[in-house]
Amino acid sequence: MKTLIALCIFAAATGARADGYGFRTPSGNIYCNGSLAGGAQGSSDISCSIVERGGPPAWPDPGNCPGVWGHHFDLGSTGPARVVCGPAPRKSTYTDVAPYGETGNFGDITCQSEKTGLTCRNRSGNGFFLSRRSQRVF
Repeated sequence: MKTLIALCIFAAATGARADGYGFRTPSGNIYCNGSLAGGAQGSSDISCSIVERGGPPAWPDPGNCPGVWGHHFDLGSTGPARVVCGPAPRKSTYTDVAPYGETGNFGDITCQSEKTGLTCRNRSGNGFFLSRRSQRVF
């Protein structure tokens, strides 16, 4: 996660271009991709996927998802988190790992990795919690 924090500091200092990042939880069951846009009008976003999950999906299946439902989550700088349709996720091979107990700031989004799961929240207070046992959007 320290690598990710350093990346965010670097990205914030580089101006108006967008920079991307990716990380996984220690189990490899949750992985995230995001981007940071610099400058005064900058924003950030993150997309996280959970490979193995249990319980009901955070949102009901809309019935028109040609992929898998309940495994992919998107969050922007402001506004609500979303559950999105996507391909079947596979275990991540990302080398950047968010150790349990660490918090990373990605522009307007903060993610905290805990043994109980991953929580990401934006500056509006919206976000999601992902764990093998349950997934929530708030």
